[in-house]
Amino acid sequence: MKALKGGFTTGSCAAAAAKAAVMLLSGDDHGDSVEITLPDNTRVCFGIHESLLEPDAASVVIIKDAGDDPDVTDGAHVTVTAAWNDTDEIAIFAGDGVGTVTLPGLQVPPGEPAINPVPRAMLQSAVRGVTQRGVRITISVPGGRELAKRTFNPKLGIVDGVSILGTTGRVKPYSCEAIRESLKCSLDIAAALGIKCPVLVPGNIGSKAAALHLALQDKQVVQVSNEWGFMLDAMAEQDFERVLALGHPGKLAKLAEGHWDTHSSRSPSAVPFTTALASETLNRNIDTPNTVDGLFASLDAKDSASLALALSHRIRVAVANRLEWDHGRVAIAITNMSGQVLGHEGDLTDWKETGT
Repeated sequence: MKALKGGFTTGSCAAAAAKAAVMLLSGDDHGDSVEITLPDNTRVCFGIHESLLEPDAASVVIIKDAGDDPDVTDGAHVTVTAAWNDTDEIAIFAGDGVGTVTLPGLQVPPGEPAINPVPRAMLQSAVRGVTQRGVRITISVPGGRELAKRTFNPKLGIVDGVSILGTTGRVKPYSCEAIRESLKCSLDIAAALGIKCPVLVPGNIGSKAAALHLALQDKQVVQVSNEWGFMLDAMAEQDFERVLALGHPGKLAKLAEGHWDTHSSRSPSAVPFTTALASETLNRNIDTPNTVDGLFASLDAKDSASLALALSHRIRVAVANRLEWDHGRVAIAITNMSGQVLGHEGDLTDWKETGT
């Protein structure tokens, strides 16, 4: 098989563009490329797509190459404009297409440009390799507002554009690391806002069901995607009091079996387990359906409720054991694809009355 090609983060591109812009501002010829040092101390060259020197500023564009990773910002024109300022410091600003943080709990405080600490440090190091003068750096990503709609930024309270990210400076193709970090940010925001009883859902179906049936605060619902093990472990490190896991049984049933990554390519179907549980609970043989949703749809209301309760119990035990919590701190609610609650186990008062 062909090896997948890696790429570079928006943070690396911004640092390289900043260095080239300051070189241009200083009267140095950067040529067709510029070299910077990544956090692992390796040196990497970036090709310069475009540069412009004006009387009081210089701008450089570097096109992001994410390699074989399906990165939303692959091909983005990361643009840095540099201008001298009257201080000895490097001041970093968000230009068009770069987001602004509005909620606590992220690595960057509210009101600041969505430029994470490692990219900031990389940028400052790159600029200081050229000059000790004070510089005003503005990072822009043309089209970034539209790109951001396809990222987690709207859910994280980052407005008006994409984030300038990266912890290593490199993009690993098809890595789950970036997805996990984005998911964890939602949990960190909930903690920072003082939410004590978050609701974990697999995705949009769960989010809509939660909004329909529960009384919730903004940011109380946290999407987990398929990363249940990672997110529950992250949750155990926070000061939460209780948790409600809500979602479709085709996903949540996998937790009862100990499959904490529920992606269909990395975990088995929940149909055999749920069918066996139905036969045990209802004390009769149940034909194996094509889907878990089909199984519930084939049952009358009484039997469906009995199976939902039995399944919720199994999931609750598994989640509580993973968190190393008392079972009373965990509640489970399972819904069909339309958002109708099939059944639940655990006290839902914290989510139905106050939204904490």
